[in-house]
Amino acid sequence: MSVGHAIFLAVGIFAIAYFTVLNGIYVVFTAIASRALERHLRRRRSGSLEEAFGSPFTPGITVILPAFNESAGIVESVRSLLALRYPRYEIVVVNDGSTDDTMACLEDAFDLVPACRALRDGLRTRPVRGSYVARRHRSLWVLDKENGGKADALNAGVNAARHPYVCALDADALVEPEALLQVAAPILDDPDLVVATGGIVRIANGCTIDHGLITDIRLPAGRLAALQVIEYFRAFLIGRVGWTRFNALLIISGAFGLFQRAAVEEAGGYWTDTVGEDAELVVRIHRHFRDRALPYRVVFVPDPVCWTEAPEDLRTLSRQRRRWQRGLGQTIWRHRRAVGRPRYGAFGLFALPYFVVFEFLGPVFEIFGLPITITAFLLGYLSAVFFGIFLVVAVLMGIALTIAALALEEFNFRRHRRGRDILRMLAYAVAENVGFRQLNDFWRLLALVDLARRTQGWGAQQRRGIGRAAGAAPGGRQTRGS
Repeated sequence: MSVGHAIFLAVGIFAIAYFTVLNGIYVVFTAIASRALERHLRRRRSGSLEEAFGSPFTPGITVILPAFNESAGIVESVRSLLALRYPRYEIVVVNDGSTDDTMACLEDAFDLVPACRALRDGLRTRPVRGSYVARRHRSLWVLDKENGGKADALNAGVNAARHPYVCALDADALVEPEALLQVAAPILDDPDLVVATGGIVRIANGCTIDHGLITDIRLPAGRLAALQVIEYFRAFLIGRVGWTRFNALLIISGAFGLFQRAAVEEAGGYWTDTVGEDAELVVRIHRHFRDRALPYRVVFVPDPVCWTEAPEDLRTLSRQRRRWQRGLGQTIWRHRRAVGRPRYGAFGLFALPYFVVFEFLGPVFEIFGLPITITAFLLGYLSAVFFGIFLVVAVLMGIALTIAALALEEFNFRRHRRGRDILRMLAYAVAENVGFRQLNDFWRLLALVDLARRTQGWGAQQRRGIGRAAGAAPGGRQTRGS
């Protein structure tokens, strides 16, 4: 056997092993998700949410919206929050030194007036220049502060929070009326154990929105946004439900996460030197409780829906994915000493190594493993049987798992009522694995180069505005992205 033959064979064997382990994990997580969703829906039908809504013991929540140049969608986002069904909550919008008319939009829409707001000094932030309250909605507050970044704005919101729990939301997101009750349900069931929960994020592109509420759910017309709908199903419904089962959930989306305020403050608040502040905080909370041998749970809840606007052009999507990958890399590097440590339980022994191998380094293996294996087969270094096994574990299993995630979503929640949308999603389940996934891997590979070059910042993202009709003229503003 020649050296070249041996190298190609070794790469082929490694690629099969890599995809077998990766998709094998997702097979297990799919089975876990199926059972967990069944239990979750039984509990939801029991009426416990209505009991929580009427209970005087339901804890208060402070909803925090950090906003930087969000004029195109901030009003609709706040309106969606004012429509929430929850017994005691307040909204704190943190204007993080916007250079557009975000403050003016808030002032006009909600009739803001200056008011004194007591702020704790537990978390260091850039100076707050003023605080305002809405005349007609006394639970709506706006902090105007110097620009310090999203994490800094979130820390300012935590300092201003009056309630024992804080809910972090993206300013360009919309939440459904029952979402806060649903995402708080695990805390209401076990307030002494559950310290953080997160809800599912859905793509709002193509949907009809009226006064901050989603009134008609449709699959986006654009292919790129539709592919992201499918991608989100697998990431949330399978991945995050699976990790929750082992109390090893590493990511609570920055678009919609609920935290025990004391846990956030004890852990040191959001880290301001990363673009992945949401994941980094969750990892730090895990370490905080594990280091002190304290019982805790971090939980993903599958049905409190937060709607967000997905990028609809390749350039913007590329920036978003490269930013996410950089944030993951920064988080892993900061907590590298926890990787593989038994003292951190499943979080350290399995979740962190998984994210190192399959999420952080995965683009390297997938970008180079796939073409090299195909080349080896074409050159005759791999047998047809060997290559067939590779296609099954690398491609067909991926497609099957994506379809399974789609089935779990639609059979359990039935949000898309149009048969045409279902058929399109089935087609996109194939395209998401053959084409879109490889493109995403390429962007994530570029992010590794960004990390090596110590690239900083969020990068600009053009958004139409989540509350804007599909045919309306674009708002033309830039934001830090989601």
